[in-house]
Amino acid sequence: MTPALKPLSQQVIVITGASSGIGLATARRAATRGARVLLVSRDEAGLRGIVADITAAGGIADAYAADVGDADAVVAAAAHARQRFGRIDTWVNDAGTAIYGKLVDVPDDEHRQLFQTNYFGVVHGCLAAIPHLRDSGGALITVGSVASDMPSPLMGAYAATKHATKAYIDTLRMELAADDVPVTVTLVKPSGIDTPIAQHAANHEPGEAQIPPPAYDPELVADAILFCATHRKRDITVGGAGRAQALFAAHFPGLFDRLAPKAAVAFVDPAKEQPRPSNLFASARTGEVRSGEHPAARRTSIYTAAVLHSVIATTVAAAFAAGIGAFFYGRSERA
Repeated sequence: MTPALKPLSQQVIVITGASSGIGLATARRAATRGARVLLVSRDEAGLRGIVADITAAGGIADAYAADVGDADAVVAAAAHARQRFGRIDTWVNDAGTAIYGKLVDVPDDEHRQLFQTNYFGVVHGCLAAIPHLRDSGGALITVGSVASDMPSPLMGAYAATKHATKAYIDTLRMELAADDVPVTVTLVKPSGIDTPIAQHAANHEPGEAQIPPPAYDPELVADAILFCATHRKRDITVGGAGRAQALFAAHFPGLFDRLAPKAAVAFVDPAKEQPRPSNLFASARTGEVRSGEHPAARRTSIYTAAVLHSVIATTVAAAFAAGIGAFFYGRSERA
């Protein structure tokens, strides 16, 4: 059954991880376009302030404090959205965190917590949303990463959670389609985005964790998410640079294996100190959409625009792949 996706102005949207970064940008943008929005995160006080700002600007929003690692809390958030707004039309799984460090240096408790948030948070969100979405159809959107498609030295644990998330979402899409459930299942894979995720991360490297350039503006991802709330899309990579990296890793794995660890030096700035504590186990420093470290973050992506609007983008991606290959090669020569 083909899901009927409503215009944004007629939708009720639930967004997890809505207190900072991509989730916050998406919540604000959705409310501006007339959607009724439920913001979900662990930081209730922070959410209430955000909701007050959205309401003051003329939007309609509410907040519900829940840790996505707690399945019962996520079910309760879905029930609250239903009670508050009458239904759910789009559910966005965006909550996530990160760990920087070599895999041999990542403590077991942190590794498990990362999966509890990044992977099981998605599982819990999907299982909570589907009973509501199947009633009248809707969109189930999960924010993954380009790390879903390639390994990432110094962010190996993070990449592992995103690989697992991609496998779960791709399989769920198949199963729901086979059962004729009217829900569109979409995986959004951002490239490097100028959000505070690096400053929020648990970091086991000397210096401050970074999103290496080129970085894209979070609102570019928010626009892609809201496009997918009204258009059927299987998946979408936001940012041609990330797509090119994934293509390079897939087609030249041996070369990627040698060059990626050398390029990973850009993931840490040794001249700065990592903010503490991280948000791995509890909320920390919420309320910001951007990191403040990329004032020239890209606000457009020719590749993403082409894919969203169903234009053949293979040539564009190939050009990016060639460029990223030259980038890796040049960095290795300088290392």
